[in-house]
Amino acid sequence: MVNKPEVLAVIPARGGSKGIPRKNIKLFAGYPLISYSITAGLQSKYVTRTIVSTDDEEIAQVAREWGAETPFLRPAELAQDHTTDLPVFQHVLNWLKEHDGYIPDLVIQLRPTSPIRPRTCIDDAVELLLAHPEADSVRGVVSSGQNPYKMWRLNGSDQPMTPLLTLEGVAEPYNSPRQILPPTYWQTGHIDVIRPKVITEQNSMSGKTILPYVIDSRYTVDIDTPFDWERYEWLVRNGGLDMVDPASKRRKLPQKISLVVMDFDGVITDNRVWVDEQGFERVASSRGDSMGIHLVRKALPVEFMVISTETNPVVTARCKKIGVEVYQGIWQKVDVLREALQQKNIPPEEVVFIGNDVNDLGCFREVGYAVAPADAEDEVKRSADLVLHRNGGNGAVREFCDLILQTYLK
Repeated sequence: MVNKPEVLAVIPARGGSKGIPRKNIKLFAGYPLISYSITAGLQSKYVTRTIVSTDDEEIAQVAREWGAETPFLRPAELAQDHTTDLPVFQHVLNWLKEHDGYIPDLVIQLRPTSPIRPRTCIDDAVELLLAHPEADSVRGVVSSGQNPYKMWRLNGSDQPMTPLLTLEGVAEPYNSPRQILPPTYWQTGHIDVIRPKVITEQNSMSGKTILPYVIDSRYTVDIDTPFDWERYEWLVRNGGLDMVDPASKRRKLPQKISLVVMDFDGVITDNRVWVDEQGFERVASSRGDSMGIHLVRKALPVEFMVISTETNPVVTARCKKIGVEVYQGIWQKVDVLREALQQKNIPPEEVVFIGNDVNDLGCFREVGYAVAPADAEDEVKRSADLVLHRNGGNGAVREFCDLILQTYLK
């Protein structure tokens, strides 16, 4: 066993995906798909380098933003529809050896299309291979959803079909109860841990001696179609899995806050509206929020602003009452936010955005800190750096104002 192994995590991510265009950087449950695999590599106690192999500069840029290395762009001939894993990994290892003099003890493959990984997945698999020097690799597997002993080969539409497998001692396994058939396992894209010489000398991605790392089948994910995408986004948000999640990579409060930008409905209000027979609308908000804003502005040079999708006199009236600059009828909030920061000459890292719904997520990524009320949409709470204890319209803004005062008036 190597005492301090050099462990390289490689994430293959070509730009030419067909089933879901640009899927590697498409937002999956609020975050770029590739960020799930990058986060998995970075949080491992064993992985010493996390590299994305891609032919696409935009993917490389997103990968760097999430902390991965992109020391090269993969040659186009290694990014075709039918390119296998082996030449891609041989290219990575040869390039690193030639340019960095770098030779890892173990190589890990993290496929972006299997983003839902158990939190200890990588470290468990690495420890398994380190404990078995006779093994060539470790491969993640799950219990197969369909037993192959009940599968068939077709020999033509007018010909008898034949069983895929036979089973000694069982005449007709395809007619047998599942409980008496041998358990079988399906390989997944969650994790492969491989000794480099298997790749470079044996021209294989697994070698001959492959150990299983058995993963709870609840984590079984392989994204290939738009339907897969929607189904597994639901699993991330509602499955209650202890998974590697880029949402857990929360930022700290900025050293300096110059501007707090807020949505209106669901932040300053409780997201409900009363409409009378003439169509006039009324909303509910908290006086404590306005007091909190007043206290912060009295003590600190912090500005407040509202960017609202709604165009309604009630928005104007309430913001005028609490003395907050407001932009209304804004669907592309990011554009207004960028323009406001440029006009005010405020760097994004000094800005906080408080939002409650999915149309606020773009602004979350533009600022230095993102905040969500307790009753915000689940995806928004996953994406926020801070989830407040109070609901929108019920003191959420006051809660954050109190946090500002406690933090910056020490």
